[in-house]
Amino acid sequence: MITSRDNPKLKLVRKLETRRQRDKLGQFVAEGEDLVAAALEGGWELDFALVDAARPPELVLRAEQVSSHLLAEVSTLGHAPRVIGVFRTARPQRKLPPLGLELWRVGDPGNVGTLARACDAFGAYLALSPGCADPFGPKSLRASTGSIFRVPMADFAPQGAVALVAHDAPPLSELDPSLSRFVLGSEREGLPDEVVAACAASATIPLAGSAESLNVAMAGTIALYDWRRSHE
Repeated sequence: MITSRDNPKLKLVRKLETRRQRDKLGQFVAEGEDLVAAALEGGWELDFALVDAARPPELVLRAEQVSSHLLAEVSTLGHAPRVIGVFRTARPQRKLPPLGLELWRVGDPGNVGTLARACDAFGAYLALSPGCADPFGPKSLRASTGSIFRVPMADFAPQGAVALVAHDAPPLSELDPSLSRFVLGSEREGLPDEVVAACAASATIPLAGSAESLNVAMAGTIALYDWRRSHE
């Protein structure tokens, strides 16, 4: 059982709190039974797992026991988890569905995780440009509720997709039904002209109230729902 703060595995978990180290080492941390189970079911490679010696989880996996207070110290959660898993970031190969979201510099991890959850719900893939929040950061993982481990992921490629913009574009209902990929930008900056120009079309979600625009996670979810509804 691990009883020292200087244990190399605990040090690694602490190190992986930063994106720089996650990118450098090709590893990330999943905290809690639900996220660890989702990652395992999704085929992600587990390097090692640590479990609370006083409250072992019901998951069936090979793991090393850790003193409760030490596991709590390395956790980013408000309530200490019973299990922490360290996984490889290499994503399992999955066939991309026709429906997808392509995110341009969406920097809020909660929005990235929420959009991953929407993609999971509507059978879509997710693509992230450079400058997006890390989908394997703790906030993104929690917001995705494990969906990030099930959703096919791709490289950002807006060519042939639909630029979803706030104003001055036809409504979603007028889109060519063959277009099934939507590009969304950050809430503050939106999509730059060159990304819009690379897309095959632009569309907007008409608003009836006085709000200037929708949260990017809401807009992406509506676009996926609208496409799925119109094709069923």
